[in-house]
Amino acid sequence: MTTLQYGIIGCGMMGQEHIKNILLLGNTEVTAIFEPNAKMREVAQSLVPSVRFEPSIEDLLKSEDLDCLVIVSPNNLHADQLRLIAEINPLPILVEKPLITNPKDQADIENMIATYPSPIWVAMEYRYMPPVAALIKQAETATGGVKLLTIREHRFPFLEKVGDWNRFNEKSGGTLVEKCCHFFDLMRLILKSEPIRVMASAGQSVNHLDESYDGKTPDIWDNGYVIVDFESGARAMLELCMFAEGSQYQEEISAVGADGKIECLVPGPGRFWPEHLGQAPTPKLIVSPRNPRGPIESDIPVDPTLLDAGDHNGSTFYQHQKFQQVVLKKTTPEVSLSDGLMAVQMGMAAQKSAMTGQSVEL
Repeated sequence: MTTLQYGIIGCGMMGQEHIKNILLLGNTEVTAIFEPNAKMREVAQSLVPSVRFEPSIEDLLKSEDLDCLVIVSPNNLHADQLRLIAEINPLPILVEKPLITNPKDQADIENMIATYPSPIWVAMEYRYMPPVAALIKQAETATGGVKLLTIREHRFPFLEKVGDWNRFNEKSGGTLVEKCCHFFDLMRLILKSEPIRVMASAGQSVNHLDESYDGKTPDIWDNGYVIVDFESGARAMLELCMFAEGSQYQEEISAVGADGKIECLVPGPGRFWPEHLGQAPTPKLIVSPRNPRGPIESDIPVDPTLLDAGDHNGSTFYQHQKFQQVVLKKTTPEVSLSDGLMAVQMGMAAQKSAMTGQSVEL
């Protein structure tokens, strides 16, 4: 099997998770990194002692020993970096979500969809969490066709990031883009339909109100509800609360149809698990048919090695496993630029709806 040589743009918290999971694949090498923060470079070098650090993205792209790139920079930099890569060295890319944070970048992404010569995979890790993947696989059979989808995430606040970029809408795209594009992607995937209307109520109620950065108070939202109508007639709802770090499960997803209900329960990352709750529960899948048999509950454990390599229930590894094969075999990514763009558009529509109090047509 050919050894793939990776170039990494950004090695903060999520960049380090990508590096750890790439190294678990086998037949891979993290060859070069661009990271402007000295502390993050030190951490990355402890993970990959042989790695080469480049002084700029341009220098990274001029390297002749790279097979693919992973973009893990702050959200507001993704679009400019994609444009630069397209100009200098259009290698296969895995780019972290959200794909863009400014609607002005949409036209360039649409152009890349039509013209970029290599595969681009948008990182939507939640698809690959084992309990979520099991729900996606079984949803149609268990429900007879999903009519109602509910996604609930109750979790801890946004973590500290380099430069505190995730404290402000301007750099993050806003919570319903930065955090929730994952869930809008899942809605489209599970319902197999496109959104037509978004309604939202959201705001900042608890988190970061006592913080200040260069004299500015963070404006990032910490809770909300979003309802989405789909072309198929199905509807979906997201409930987000980011001051609920005592919850037994971080994500709870429920899909219901004429034949029954299927749901999955996913605990949060082990390193943030509250000690007073005891041992973290095992992820679960529950199928409840509309008959007297009652629910069928299954545990879906995750490999401890994968849990130790990141905060996303093993999903980053499975995502990279699939991306590796896309690069080697030159096949089509499972999560396309179009998917990434639509998830952002849904998030932006939700932000607009919450700010205006009006539904937004897509």
